[in-house]
Amino acid sequence: MSLAQRPPNRLLQALPAAEFDALHPHLKPVEMVRATVLVKAGSAPTQIYLPHSGAISMTVGLSEGQMVEVAMIGKDGLVGASAALGVEIWPSDAVVLFPGTASVLDVAEMRAAADRNVTVQNLLARHELALIAQVQQSAACNASHTVEARLSRWLLHARDLSGEERLPLTQEFLARMIGVQRNAISIVAHSLRKAGTIRYSRGRIAIASVEALRRTSCECYQAVKAAHDRLLSAP
Repeated sequence: MSLAQRPPNRLLQALPAAEFDALHPHLKPVEMVRATVLVKAGSAPTQIYLPHSGAISMTVGLSEGQMVEVAMIGKDGLVGASAALGVEIWPSDAVVLFPGTASVLDVAEMRAAADRNVTVQNLLARHELALIAQVQQSAACNASHTVEARLSRWLLHARDLSGEERLPLTQEFLARMIGVQRNAISIVAHSLRKAGTIRYSRGRIAIASVEALRRTSCECYQAVKAAHDRLLSAP
């Protein structure tokens, strides 16, 4: 099967032809429904999710009931690579952020592919490193940068993964995603709307100017993109 005929997921596109052909009969197309929990923190994943569209949020829950996002995964990655490499405990909740489609594969099938082909093993390891790089950059960003910069970075990343300028997001949800109070998001969103950078109505935010959003974002947006491009280019 040619690259153009493969599902539009970065790992599936990068697999050697023989390994993709071996896995192809086991790939099951699924619809990802918003807010569906795909993997619970502390569980042993039995399936791997390879998004074609939409996005999956990796979130950590705190004892006070707060939820903070640590990474976002779309067609550039997958959920469950560590399980295929033998690490059977998943560290965070994987929740559908934006609806879309994905290929689902049993962990055992991907683990067998990694066992028989070092290139597959290398690709899975690179995806895990890219995810770790995103988690680390998000932690540094949330600790060091302004709410405006963090929100701008998050919106740009969400746009990249979803391919949409209009995103179904409430201010309360955005506050949880970047770990701030809702009133802080309200103030920043009002400022960005006044500057013509975004538009918003109840439950929806539209990016009016990507360039303006890039100017208000911090360096973390480009840092994560660069890390992904460096690590996920086919070896």
